[in-house]
Amino acid sequence: MTKRSGSADLPLHGGRVPAWLGERMTRLGSVIVQAVVHEYGRDELLRRLAHPFWFQSFGAVMGMDWHSSGITTSVIGALKRGLTPLSAELGIHVCGGRGRHSRKTAQELLAIGDRIGIDGVALGRASRLVAKVDSAAVQDGFDLYLHGFIVTDDGRWVVVQQGMNGDRRQARRYHWLSEHVASFVDAPHAAIEGHGQGVIVNLADRRADASRRRQLDLLGSVGPEGILSRLAEADGTAGKSSSAAMDGQALLPHLILPDHHDVRPKDVVARRLHGNLAAAAERGPRDFAELLLVPGVGARTVRALAMVAELVHGTPCRFSDPARFSLAHGGKDRHPFPVPIKVYDRTIAVMKDAVWKAKLGQTEELAAIRRLDAEARRLERHATGPSVDALISEERRLSQGYGGRSIFGWESGPDGDAAIRSERSNG
Repeated sequence: MTKRSGSADLPLHGGRVPAWLGERMTRLGSVIVQAVVHEYGRDELLRRLAHPFWFQSFGAVMGMDWHSSGITTSVIGALKRGLTPLSAELGIHVCGGRGRHSRKTAQELLAIGDRIGIDGVALGRASRLVAKVDSAAVQDGFDLYLHGFIVTDDGRWVVVQQGMNGDRRQARRYHWLSEHVASFVDAPHAAIEGHGQGVIVNLADRRADASRRRQLDLLGSVGPEGILSRLAEADGTAGKSSSAAMDGQALLPHLILPDHHDVRPKDVVARRLHGNLAAAAERGPRDFAELLLVPGVGARTVRALAMVAELVHGTPCRFSDPARFSLAHGGKDRHPFPVPIKVYDRTIAVMKDAVWKAKLGQTEELAAIRRLDAEARRLERHATGPSVDALISEERRLSQGYGGRSIFGWESGPDGDAAIRSERSNG
């Protein structure tokens, strides 16, 4: 029995992650993973990585473009850089990546298998089969260009891979989770992200079992040339069955990620945002009193921590609005606002300290972060607060003081006038 988590449209974005952000994504991603593993274990981390909404929110809280395909590449890259030095401690190994890195996945898995005593050959075969299914058995118009394979010491794994459709300027992300895979050719996906682009030929769907068998029978009875002639005969009537095929597609919940860069009120579930803000205001002074005495650490850092806490402790239904998580640390392209470097670094420092102490048996700080999330969920039922537009405007007004930075440079005035002019000249 497989688990499908939904689908989404992901606009294709080019460009690279700047070094100043990539290094911070590596550190924040690593410490969030450590917190999840400490609180819930490695299997739960794999389940979350296999959930497309959580994965998108994870990238958004790290300061990437909240809605774009670039989150996939940058998150896999950040995890590979951040978790590789910790692989012996955590028992988690990140392989593959984009382009040439994806082609080295089988070799990496073989080396890991030899090192820790699991079947690297079988894992390499699984990697190749996953890629083959999504590139050949699922013909949906998207060409694969990224393959990330994350495996634990006990041989459980998750695959996140992505394809692009250049004509439509869209991407589709595919998630696989080993605990749900009984067969590689019978509905194996944990989730497929990407809104349907017309009729999709999916030979990996369990409903295509009869089709798979008939194709083998046909190949044996008439041979390749006979199949070609029959295809030519059928070509004239193929269009008549399109609507029936569409009706047969599985209707799954899907997250539609828009083309617009800016975060708009409709992109955020306001009650959850107000719960985050209220918890930071009410729980922060109680649970982080000592922290708040540290120069430079204040309510804004606790507000970012509230969203990080939700990533660690939240349930799947809470990640339907990944745009909300971009309100923790902004975005590299200045949407919803420039990355507040000072806040970002303090978030990393607080989480790193909490995880380090928890490893020594001192769990008070991680427990405080857990209570921050619980308080947000409790308060969101009746909390009120500023509108999304008002919050973003205030963040931009204060951006220079927070060390605001984007791909356009540092914020240079109270309203970031220089960055605005730069953005317009580049847009």
